[in-house]
Amino acid sequence: MTMTRIASHRGGTLEFGDSTPQGFAATARLPLEEVEFDLHPTADGAIIVHHDATLDRTTDTQGAITDLPAATVRRAVIDYGAGGHPLTLAELCAIYRESTVDFRCEFKPNAEGRPYPGFIPGALEVLEAEGMLERTTFSSFLIATQDELARLTTRPRLWLVSPPVLRQLGDAGVIEMALAHGIPEISVLIDCADAPLQAAAEEAGLAFGCFGAHSAAQIDKALAMGVKVFTTDRPSLAIARRAAFTKGQAA
Repeated sequence: MTMTRIASHRGGTLEFGDSTPQGFAATARLPLEEVEFDLHPTADGAIIVHHDATLDRTTDTQGAITDLPAATVRRAVIDYGAGGHPLTLAELCAIYRESTVDFRCEFKPNAEGRPYPGFIPGALEVLEAEGMLERTTFSSFLIATQDELARLTTRPRLWLVSPPVLRQLGDAGVIEMALAHGIPEISVLIDCADAPLQAAAEEAGLAFGCFGAHSAAQIDKALAMGVKVFTTDRPSLAIARRAAFTKGQAA
């Protein structure tokens, strides 16, 4: 049986703060497989690692990242982040170049929920220049972004299926949509994941993963289901739960 992979969500938000330098540095040293992060462009073309499209919720600075110069964004202090500031994509690459932890890169929409025009090629160029493109899996909730990624790169990609989309389309509709757009992997909120959806997805040839597994019960559910990968805000807990699960399976 293939071991379920762990992805440290935003560098372990509940342990180290949201998208913080300390969290990304700590994750690079952990015995897990992936670090999940999000990208946004600044007004002057820098690529910033940050979850939200704005700085309002998690830093001491206000404004949409895409409307601000890089210098302003870089001066923002992240809440509960040991005084850290938002990183550039190149700086994140430098942290992980010697790590065994691979990238799971999410392309976020802007504050209005739309893709940033012309943003993806620049991010791909940075990843390639920094030697990390071949270690990156891409993700997005947006089908338009999935289609653009398919045109621009052969790297693995996965569709993050939100609970409203899953309810609207249903299991069969989600699978049909993924196949129609050549998406090889889907990921659903752990609380929405169940055996029938997983079985249907895998029967259709899709890899199946989960996001939002933060509690011990949610992590244990992902492990018991044997999903390909799950994201978690508590990577240290996930590592411990996986070790216990693996030991129990071997007993």
